[in-house]
Amino acid sequence: MLQPKKTKFRRMQKGRMKGNAQRGNQLAFGSFAIKTLEPAWITGRQIEAARQAIVRHMKREGQLWIRIFPDKPITKKPAEVRMGKGKGAPEGFVAPVTPGRILFEAEGVPFEVAQEALRLGAQKLPVKTKFIIRRDFTETQI
Repeated sequence: MLQPKKTKFRRMQKGRMKGNAQRGNQLAFGSFAIKTLEPAWITGRQIEAARQAIVRHMKREGQLWIRIFPDKPITKKPAEVRMGKGKGAPEGFVAPVTPGRILFEAEGVPFEVAQEALRLGAQKLPVKTKFIIRRDFTETQI
């Protein structure tokens, strides 16, 4: 499961996810990608589940890049605890994403294989996504 090796602070404020992605919104490595269409927190477990689904369908051919990393600590208080008494203990880590953010990129497999693999990966995520391809992509590049 993805999580930082070390953090400067144990707890973080919730913050707000308004607007579209200002960075990480362009294809950088592969020819195919999935891009998020809505804001959300994506956990390390969800990223790993999507990664496994994509890699399995690609049959370990080609290459896959994960463009997000869960580095925001999320806290939770135990069940049936009264209000107050401070912030809860860290529960896990999430990656906050806003619309337009590239989540996964793939390369080195045919168009149909990449499209189906990324569709299967997108099913594991809590956001609506869109499949995109590189503007100058041609089928003969593989």
